[in-house]
Amino acid sequence: MDYTVRSMKIEDYEGVRALWMTIHGFAIRSIDDSEEGVRRFLDRNPGTSVVAESADGEIVGAILCGHDGRRGCLYHVCVREDFRRNGIGKEMVVFCMNALKAEKINKVSLIAFTKNDVGNAFWNCIGWTRRLDLNYYDFTLNEENITAFNK
Repeated sequence: MDYTVRSMKIEDYEGVRALWMTIHGFAIRSIDDSEEGVRRFLDRNPGTSVVAESADGEIVGAILCGHDGRRGCLYHVCVREDFRRNGIGKEMVVFCMNALKAEKINKVSLIAFTKNDVGNAFWNCIGWTRRLDLNYYDFTLNEENITAFNK
């Protein structure tokens, strides 16, 4: 499979959103994952998010990657199903980790749904450690930011 991995730009939004909509079980938030929400994220974290683009210009992989000055975080890691098992996911993760290291970030985390068997197998395979010693807490500040899952 011929593809290139490069830094995500806001101009990629439509292609990234189209990719998200093809991923079974993927969660999309109405505000955070809107074009404006992604623009805010990219503006705050320039150069750390990544896309994989096929030879014909389609976005076939994407990761939103950012940090708070101390810890990096990966969001919405996905590769189009027909492009999986070609090293794209791993190459995009390495891209993000190198971008974070260049910003002096020393630790990276992510959240994977427990029912995401494909994703969890991927993270285990590339050497990420599943944390069993902590709980993840969430508090909704904006009820208008609705989460919808792709079926």
